[in-house]
Formats: sequence, structure tokens, C-alpha cells
Amino acid sequence: MPVKSLDDLKKIKEQALAKRAIRNASARAHITVAMGTCGIAAGARDTMKAILDAIEKDDIAGVLVTQTGCIGLCEFEPIVDVQIGDAKVTYGKVTPERARAIVAEHVGGGKPIKEWMIVR
Repeated sequence: MPVKSLDDLKKIKEQALAKRAIRNASARAHITVAMGTCGIAAGARDTMKAILDAIEKDDIAGVLVTQTGCIGLCEFEPIVDVQIGDAKVTYGKVTPERARAIVAEHVGGGKPIKEWMIVR
């Protein structure tokens, strides 16, 4: 849709916000990837891509994937938080292979992977 006026731009913004609200409201799981400088240097971009690819490949619905900055645990980067309901699990040193396993087993199957968890 070409933008010819301020009203057109406002309509586009309203449509985008409505789509985001629907997606966020229907999310049963929330995955957050730490994308601070140290996370990116450790490979967080590849981890994020692997998570998004795994969700699409496995056709898992209701998953919201976001990024955040540094969370202060640089030695465990890349870090991924998975929250399903009130239960939040933080995983450390998440490679793309581990990311795919986390999506399949934890998000898809409901079984957290204990050996990769960071206990705070």
C-alpha cells in the first residue's frame, strides 16, 4: 500500500499494532534471546535464527520470540530464556543445535533440558 498521506501512514501503523496485539495475546510461550554485545560476539544471531527456523519448521504455534540486551551473565552467552506460563527457564551457551533442541523438547514437548540450564 503506497503512503500518500498522513492518514495512510496512521492506518498502516494501526494495522501493524493490531497484528502485534493478536500475536502477543495468543502466545503460550515466550522465548527471549540476549543480544547484547557479548551475546552477539558469542553467536546469539545464529542462535536466534535457529530458534525462528525451528519454530517455523516444526510449525509450532503460539510462540513469541523477542530479543533483549545484556543480562549480566556474559560467561554463559548466548543466553536464551524460555517462559511458559509462570515457569521461566534460562539456558546458557546455546548453540544453534541446542536452540533447535530447546524448541523441540522444551517449547514443543514441555520438557526442559536440565543440563543446559543456568541456575541463579
